[in-house]
Amino acid sequence: MRYYEEQGLLTPERSPSGQRLYRQDAIAMVRFFQQMYAAGLTSQRITELLPCWEAGHTDADQRAMLRIERERIQAKIDELEAARDRLDQVIAITDTHP
Repeated sequence: MRYYEEQGLLTPERSPSGQRLYRQDAIAMVRFFQQMYAAGLTSQRITELLPCWEAGHTDADQRAMLRIERERIQAKIDELEAARDRLDQVIAITDTHP
């Protein structure tokens, strides 16, 4: 969680004894961050997405950015599927020629 704090993605409150107190949705937010990192988004881009996540609505610029990221992720998925299909071909060949 500290990493996300350092990146400016989470800002916990502090108890009187100095313990970090996270919002109830912190776990869902961290899962969102992890998914976005896995998809190749940067901390900066995720920071730009947070208002969309928190407010539940976007302006035209935010929607355009979301669509660009979605298209980039879809292209990555397509490349991975093509690689998987090639591996399937190699597996099929090697299965018939032990």
